[in-house]
Amino acid sequence: MATAAEQWVLVEMVQALYEAPAYHLILEGILILWIIRLLFSKTYKLQERSDLTVKEKEELIEEWQPEPLVPPISKDHPALNYNVVSGPPSHNIVVNGKKCVNFASFNFLGLLDNPRVKAAALASLKKYGVGTCGPRGFYGTFDVHLDLEDRLAKFMKTEEAIIYSYGFATIASAIPAYSKRGDIVFVDRAACFAIQKGLQASRSDIKLFQHNDMADLERLLKEQEMEDQKNPRKARVTRRFIVVEGLYMNTGTICPLPELVKLKYKYKARIFLEESLSFGVLGEYGRGVTEHFGISIDDIDLISANMENSLASIGGFCCGRSFVIDHQRLSGQGYCFSASLPPLLAAAAIEALNIMEENPGIFLVLKEKCARIHKALQGISGLKVVGESLSPAFHLQLTDSTGSRDKDVQLLQEIVKHCMDRSIALTQARYLEKEEKCLPPPSIRVVVTVEQTDEELERAAHTIKEVAQAVLL
Repeated sequence: MATAAEQWVLVEMVQALYEAPAYHLILEGILILWIIRLLFSKTYKLQERSDLTVKEKEELIEEWQPEPLVPPISKDHPALNYNVVSGPPSHNIVVNGKKCVNFASFNFLGLLDNPRVKAAALASLKKYGVGTCGPRGFYGTFDVHLDLEDRLAKFMKTEEAIIYSYGFATIASAIPAYSKRGDIVFVDRAACFAIQKGLQASRSDIKLFQHNDMADLERLLKEQEMEDQKNPRKARVTRRFIVVEGLYMNTGTICPLPELVKLKYKYKARIFLEESLSFGVLGEYGRGVTEHFGISIDDIDLISANMENSLASIGGFCCGRSFVIDHQRLSGQGYCFSASLPPLLAAAAIEALNIMEENPGIFLVLKEKCARIHKALQGISGLKVVGESLSPAFHLQLTDSTGSRDKDVQLLQEIVKHCMDRSIALTQARYLEKEEKCLPPPSIRVVVTVEQTDEELERAAHTIKEVAQAVLL
């Protein structure tokens, strides 16, 4: 019985073989041959063994040189040659033992050495100690932190604020807290390095538009709108962000915020506004670029700024709607994993806010001083002024580059050095050249503060003109 069944199965197999299509038989034959090859072929070849003597091995080891961990750097590199400051970097600064008028530090409102600010910091130091030794979620939240967040939110007229212990980490943490892989970020080519790091951490799709060119931005937004129409399902889950600075650190120019807000609503995007340079500078009461243009704070989805310029403290903050800010308390890396801001610096920032609110005329004084030196520096042979007349930090660039970035840097450094010899402290703008997305040209950065007198502004402009003429001509 079993034999008959086996014969029947064999007959069926032969019959199926005859009825099968030719391509099917060819494919099966190839697969069988491939299996046979895999079974009998060697997976690797044994290399011929070469026995070395002990002496030969030692010689090979002695000759071997590892790849350098970092590229070679000249000992003359500016980053390895510090200008050592003695005392507070306020109106007058002592650099390498020489007293100069400070045109390099971002102490816009002159609060760094203010007696009231120092007294508030000292009282906090005596009460809380030096640091916090823990992030905000692990016994790192002090009552003074909550007071500062409340004061910042009220000052900026937003629902809530959150503070970070490091200014650079503020926007660099805020961006990846919201923008993720697959989201799209439209960002100005002149964006500062902190924004660039935040974008890198977000792993989002980055689209760069020309600096302050709203036509170019709209072109990119239109292109994305057309792409979204081709794939509406993907478009529904893709978030779109526009990231700009109020006053650009790398150019000293102001963003066209009214046009940006129009594009935001037209193309359904969110605006992140970085105001480290414009907070405490622009607007009647120093609230930044929104107040300067009369734009409602509710039209901006997130505002960030550091407290290391106008407030003369350390750290940074973000402000906006409560549900937006609360998300950072769960996802902002710099907030969740760094030790919180030392209480003495939070107390100093609160007192600096008090002074700003009590003296709103200080912003007009700063604006007038900026316009004065901006005008005085026009027409320098070989140098051009880059930046708005209302910006307290702007740039001096070579009118005609030598064609070599290193040579341009050397020329500008000569100007800085000779100005220092004549008691005017300036600095070159520094960049991580291999890391920058769009590397700005070399420049000297000039910083204006309310403490500088009209005579000092005129003397600085006159000194820069004379030195530039001697170095460049």
